[in-house]
Amino acid sequence: MFQDKMIVCKDCGQEFTFTAGEQEFFAERGFQNEPQRCKSCRDTRKGGGGSSSRDSRPARQMYDAVCASCGVSCKVPFEPRNDRPVYCSDCFRR
Repeated sequence: MFQDKMIVCKDCGQEFTFTAGEQEFFAERGFQNEPQRCKSCRDTRKGGGGSSSRDSRPARQMYDAVCASCGVSCKVPFEPRNDRPVYCSDCFRR
């Protein structure tokens, strides 16, 4: 039913094969569009070399704060402002 198809990568311009198996996978999942990038360019775009993009992100800056509910010291991923309360993880979940 499906046949291998050659596609030109929109990033690097190299031809790559959209295999019959990949086409079947796309069809099973309901994907409407064919891939536009080769595997190498997809990996680069995702953060490189098949590793998690989380590994290549810079560490998030954390700020010291005091929970408005329980008074415990905590760290938050945003700079606290005086006009809004800040909660520790436990109090925020409640």
